[in-house]
Parts: sequence; C-alpha cells; structure tokens
Amino acid sequence: MAERAARARLVADRLRTAAVDVVALGWVDNAGIARVKAVPVGGLEHAAARGVGAAPCFDVFLVDDSITESRVGSGPVGDLRLRPDLDRLVPLAAQPGWAWAPADRHTQDDTPHPGCQRRFARRMESAARERGLTLLAGVEVEWVVALAGPPEEPPRYPTHGPAYGLQRLADLSDYLRDVLRALEHQGLTVLQIHPEYAPGQFEVSVAAEGPVAAADTAVLVRHTVRAVSIRHGLRASFAPAVEPDGVGNGAHLHLSLWRGERNLGHGGPGPHGLTEEAQAFFAGVLAALPELLVLGTPSPAGYLRLVPSRWAGAYQCWGLENREAALRLVTGSAGERSSAANAEIKCFDATANPYLVVGGVIAAGLAGIDQGLRLPPETTVDPAALPPGSVPRLPTDLPQAIAAFERSAVLREALGEPLYEAVLAVRRAEQELFAGREPEEIIAATRWRY
Repeated sequence: MAERAARARLVADRLRTAAVDVVALGWVDNAGIARVKAVPVGGLEHAAARGVGAAPCFDVFLVDDSITESRVGSGPVGDLRLRPDLDRLVPLAAQPGWAWAPADRHTQDDTPHPGCQRRFARRMESAARERGLTLLAGVEVEWVVALAGPPEEPPRYPTHGPAYGLQRLADLSDYLRDVLRALEHQGLTVLQIHPEYAPGQFEVSVAAEGPVAAADTAVLVRHTVRAVSIRHGLRASFAPAVEPDGVGNGAHLHLSLWRGERNLGHGGPGPHGLTEEAQAFFAGVLAALPELLVLGTPSPAGYLRLVPSRWAGAYQCWGLENREAALRLVTGSAGERSSAANAEIKCFDATANPYLVVGGVIAAGLAGIDQGLRLPPETTVDPAALPPGSVPRLPTDLPQAIAAFERSAVLREALGEPLYEAVLAVRRAEQELFAGREPEEIIAATRWRY
C-alpha cells in the first residue's frame, strides 16, 4: 500500500507538469456500459493506496440504469473500492486537463472483488501463461458518427459518401485526423482508420497487445472517439444496430497464440499452418461460441446485427479469410505470416464488456486444448449460400444464447459463481426489459447508450 502511494505521488507530479487536473477511474459493468468516478490529481495518492468507493450494485445495472438482483449486489448496502492501474494511466488528448485509468475493484479489506471483470480477464491471461502460452489481442472498433441532436431523433449523417468511399475522408478529414492524433498522443499505435459500409460508419484498428491491455485499449479508443466527436459537433454510436435493417457496428476480436517467440498459428501441421495447440485452442473457441455470445453479444440489439449476409459472423463455422464465418482465420501476407497469423472472432459487438470477452475466449480456448479438440471441416464459401442446415447458425436471439450459457460448465467455473450469477442476472433482466419490443424500439433505446 505504501509502495502504491509513493508511486502515485510521482505519477501525480508528472500529471501536474502536463497540466492535468482530474483523473477518471473507469470500469465496465456487465451491461457493457463504461462507468466512471473521478478524483483531482491531488487525490490520486489516496485512490491508489485506499481506493475510491463504488457500490456493488453496479454489477447488476442494466443498459437503462435500472437495477436487477444477484448475490453480488443489488441494493444500497455495501461498498467496493476502485483502485486505478497506474501502468495504464494516460492523459486524454481530446479532453485537456483530464487523464484516464482503468480501475480494478477490491473489497474494503483490499481483497479482489470476485465480480471484477478486469480481474477475471487477468486470471484467464495468467492461466494461459502458467501453461507457457501468451496471447496477443486487438479489438477492431466500428462506430457511426452523426450530427449532434436530440437523442430521440433518427441520426442525421455528416457525410453521405459511398461505403469505403474516399469521399467520406474528404467530408470528415479534419475529424478523422483528430481521432488519429488523439489516439497516437495517448500512446496507441494505429494500424488503420477508414470508412466502413454503413452510412456515417468508420473503423479504427490498433496494434495487438496482451488480452487485458487490449480490453483497456478498447475502452480508451471508444472514449477517445466519443470525445473527439463532441469537439466536432458530432456524436458517435458504437451500438450494434443504429438503423433498422442496417449492418450495424461490430467489435471484432483478433487473437493470436504464442509459445515463447513462436506464433502457434504458423508453421504447424494443421489447417493453413496451425500447430496442434493453436488448432485445439481455436476449436475450443468455435465450439463455445453459442455460450460466449452471452459475453460477446450480450444485448438484444446485437441479434438485430447478427444475421446472414452482413459479414457479422452469424454462422458457427470457420474459414480462411471467410468474412461470413464467425471464426475467420487470417494467415497474413507472404513474408509476415510468422508474426501476423491470427484468428478473428466476428460475432461480437461493443455492447460487450471487453474484459469478459477476452477472459471468456481464453477460458474456452484452454478448454479446447485440454479436450484435444480439432476444428470441423472448413467452410470455404459463403455459408448463407449453402443448403439450410449445412452449417449451424449461432443463436438468433438472446434467450438461445442464455440457454447455451447456462449449460456451459467451462464458463461457469472460469467466471466463478458471483460473476457468473451477476452476468446471468443482467442478461435475463435485459431480455425481459426488451421483450415484445419492435426492432425500432430496441434500436432507439440502445443507439446512444453505447
């Protein structure tokens, strides 16, 4: 504790030199909403040593800020402590005077809170490391940008250029440049930033890093995009469904498996160079995708996006560079395959808590190794073009995903009972919240919440 306080004093001195006055301590709840408490720079030492109070009921908040119940907490009784991760603290380029740090949640006795999603991701990362395995991960962030206006109004777009069109860059070049600058000023390596398919839609990809760090970065990227958008008189939506019948926003997870300096996705005897371990890992992920949707596509809104022929990964299959498969194998170009080979999980979206996503995927992959799984036959064509039943569909609604989650001993054990029960309680409550609503109503209720 004294060591944390001493380090926080040094960090606070650097923040003052950089004209930072306030530090936002962020965490993501089980509904996928990024929550925050903030302290002045002078309070960072106490926050690092003792934490900042936050009620346990945030574990059972819903997207509309109503509260359900579980053993983790639901009412006004009890307290937890938010403790910032000083290694990830960063001044916010689009919010002068502010810094941000992801927070771990502890009890008042300074023991880890069993419902802390970031701790869960760290436990799963450590479980892989204990086997001599490391992982690199990255989340592609898609968003739709619209003109600022009342939230109840349909979005009005600042650009009407074609999908992937150069015209969109001309229309919003200053805005996109500022997004790029802000991300890079915050220490992130941007790989790509470009227009996407839907009206007003863009995507940014950043360099891969460890799973917990990648989840931190996913939160930071979305917050940065939102802040830059506001400064340009715009608003950003990361929701999976923004317009009825639109393709919506995904949050594709890229993942590679390593043993020492070797990328296990390259140079092996398995399909397209997978080693036996990598094939078993990704087979475990593919087999668990129905239950993983409770973590990665947790909102009823996500199932308005997860439909065939939208490159959303609606089918439980895999294929080399197959963008309609839920699991897309990426070997990379000639000359870079030993470092670039990875798998992309396409069926997830940004209503997910990214810490639950990376932790759950690692748990499923390690179970695949333990069980010696092998990938099923590859799907080399558009699965939607095959005869019905040729390739299994992933759950088409949240109740189906919940049923799969309830059958998953692997995820229940990995999450631990308190976190498992809180996740399940939130999913059931949100399903009830949106039961019977038309797609337009679901979209309107979630469009600006993410």
